[in-house]
Amino acid sequence: MLDFSFTSEQLSLQVRAREVAQKGIKKFGRFNDSWINGFSKEFARVLAEEGWIGMGWPKKYGGHERPPIDRVIVAEEMIAAGAPIAAMWFADRQMGPAIISYGTEDQKAEYLSGMLSGEATWCIGMSEPDAGSDLASLATSASRDRDEFVVNGQKIWTSFGAVADYCYLICRTNAGGPSHRGISELIVPMDLPGIEVRPVTDMTENRHFCEVYFTNVRVPVENLVGVEGEAFKQTMRQLEHERGGIDRLVSNKALYQEALKYADKTDPRIRQEISAIESRYRIGKLLVYREVLRQAPAGFSAATKCFCTEHEWRVAQFVNRVLGPKALLDDQITRGLAYAPAYTIMGGTSNVMRNILGERFLGLDREPRE
Repeated sequence: MLDFSFTSEQLSLQVRAREVAQKGIKKFGRFNDSWINGFSKEFARVLAEEGWIGMGWPKKYGGHERPPIDRVIVAEEMIAAGAPIAAMWFADRQMGPAIISYGTEDQKAEYLSGMLSGEATWCIGMSEPDAGSDLASLATSASRDRDEFVVNGQKIWTSFGAVADYCYLICRTNAGGPSHRGISELIVPMDLPGIEVRPVTDMTENRHFCEVYFTNVRVPVENLVGVEGEAFKQTMRQLEHERGGIDRLVSNKALYQEALKYADKTDPRIRQEISAIESRYRIGKLLVYREVLRQAPAGFSAATKCFCTEHEWRVAQFVNRVLGPKALLDDQITRGLAYAPAYTIMGGTSNVMRNILGERFLGLDREPRE
């Protein structure tokens, strides 16, 4: 038999995380999609004091070597409640693991401590205006000039580019050969000369998305992460972390909990819809747990991301139907509902996820044969 229950220690962790989340909300505010909209350096320091940043990282690098599922437990409680965790989220989810896996010992010594303390905020320089879902077609260049790379290009949809201390930049260091070759990853301090950041205001008035322009930005060669020109697989591994996480399932759960207060549970159609949503939450958790425990096949995070974000869209539709005009009376709810279309776009659209699944798991041709 499989035991899907948490241990007593994990149940205690869940309770503690719920308590800290509620205290954080009272002090620093509640946010929809809090892992991307709720920015608070102060709350990041609170999480660091609890030992909830780098929970699964090796102890020799300052981490806590806790089971991967412990991080999911904490993250679920934070995001489902709307606690502002964005200031540390990208570093904890992606940048720290990437540097631990591919970085030099000097890089680990220099950058990991700031992540673990909650002091350093990171952004990811990945998407470009002409290279969104097709990462291999990116054009931002980093040309070698003795002991420096000279970076030129533009990134877009760079969350927290305006407030980040560092950018983990995906760029092209070699323009020859296949498009997925010649890609490298650089650590770029955001205070270097030649960097211009323009916040993008979305329809909900959030400004975490940014355009970032690089004009002859000189980055030391020692900021290269991994092997020059061979970072495509490194970046794909990052996307596994990004697409298969609990944040893709519970971003708008706080809205759902609010709608349940008003839902007419005497209506069998409403009860049936609630049942379907609750079932999908459980299915989504199992998919996320498979990713975290590395029980899923490589690349299967595309399926996890597709299922979970489409579930979030269904949740938003349920909230909208239940609350109706009441939603217009609460700014947080209105913004949360307006933000919902972004779920299936951020991190790769559902269409792209289905293409990945078709090619890698079903063996479908990339292009139709003549």
